[in-house]
Amino acid sequence: MEIGMRRRYLLALAAGAVLFSACTVQPPPKPNILFLLTDDHRADAIGALGNPVIKTPNIDSIANSGFVFTNAYNLGANVPAVCLPSRNMLLSGRAYTRWEGRFAPPEPANLADAMKSAGYETWHQGKKGNTAEEIHKRFDHTQYVANDLEARSTGEPGEEIVDNAIEFLTGRQRQQPFFMYLAFAAPHDPRIAAPAYRGLYDPGEIPLPKNYLPVHPFDNGEMVIRDELLAPWPRTGDEIRRHLHDYYATISGLDHHIGRLLQHLKDTGLYENTIIVFAADQGLAIGSHGLMGKQNLYEHSAKAPLFISGPDIPQGRSNALVYLLDVFPTLCSLVGAPQPQGADGATLAPIMYGQDVRVRRTLFLAYRDVQRSIRDDRYKLILYPHNGTTQLFDLENDPDEINNLATNPDFAHRVEAMTNALAQWQEIIGDNAPLVYGDPSNPRFTPPTGQALRDLRAKWNME
Repeated sequence: MEIGMRRRYLLALAAGAVLFSACTVQPPPKPNILFLLTDDHRADAIGALGNPVIKTPNIDSIANSGFVFTNAYNLGANVPAVCLPSRNMLLSGRAYTRWEGRFAPPEPANLADAMKSAGYETWHQGKKGNTAEEIHKRFDHTQYVANDLEARSTGEPGEEIVDNAIEFLTGRQRQQPFFMYLAFAAPHDPRIAAPAYRGLYDPGEIPLPKNYLPVHPFDNGEMVIRDELLAPWPRTGDEIRRHLHDYYATISGLDHHIGRLLQHLKDTGLYENTIIVFAADQGLAIGSHGLMGKQNLYEHSAKAPLFISGPDIPQGRSNALVYLLDVFPTLCSLVGAPQPQGADGATLAPIMYGQDVRVRRTLFLAYRDVQRSIRDDRYKLILYPHNGTTQLFDLENDPDEINNLATNPDFAHRVEAMTNALAQWQEIIGDNAPLVYGDPSNPRFTPPTGQALRDLRAKWNME
């Protein structure tokens, strides 16, 4: 029996024994589950998580009433579309190194089957691209946004998904609890928001990221991917503020429609017995470190928001090192389902209920074969095997990863120890990418111009 239900059951049992020893006490109904997943959503692009500019009152309400994990990460990606492996890992509970190809198979475990085995009616809607279709087929009901590009261009991000979710909740006849997984396309580009949301912000007053740079200082192995062509080099302050304006407005629009869904749950009496999980597949740079996309392992791109609220979920925060793929085993703990077979994720319930302060001491992060990283409670090491570049950041004193300590002789031992620990992680996780290339390339990056730039844009269908 799940943690919350067990507590309520024992209280009800005690009360029943006092009233009438022969009384039969039934445990309360299982909580519904609403899993909200956004796309390319930085952990610091939510008001409740410390952003003083962005307006996200409905998302804030979920965070403020529940348990927040401030160090939640996407483990990594084997393709430039980082959201693809992220979503597959979420639904399988396994690292992308555990399967061949791009998509996680449903076996040995998947979130849809686990929730069905726990007695849930399962419902999913999301964007068609970058999905785990074989796992989606395991839901009782699954559907995709009719046209991803059109949905992102209406100015009302998330409206179609929320409309359909409300329609489903209104028309369902089953008495069993629901598990609803809504995989939004926002705030992924193109970021188009209605005037009402854009008017919430003055672009001139949007601050630049503390780690803003016009150009990334070296070749990170993925400098001319589509996402990096969304803004010209050098990235000017005005250009980044324009992108942030679009980004914030899109998030506020999505927040509005999430608020509509939350209000429907309240109006229909479902809210008080619904666990709500809010997360994103990963973050995004948008000017940080001179980058625009998520094809890097800096905090702004690898980290994502993650919080859980609902019946018997305590309010609190934890800086424990967690993965997004921990959500699957965590939900199993909360509803009494068996832990998934072969999972790399760990249940976070012991942290939420004060039984432990961590589920792991270090985190391994990866991007294709060109970037590898490990972080502990304080330090983070990033290696770029293709050109031999090393970065070491003291996240306690330098959370924006501005000061590289790797070249400081005083930190040579730490670099060595963390590199060894990273190699050990590789062995555990089944990652065979080299940490050192025999013939490293020149780390210098020169932004493309002229015909070379036009050719790149044509390659990514951006002309």
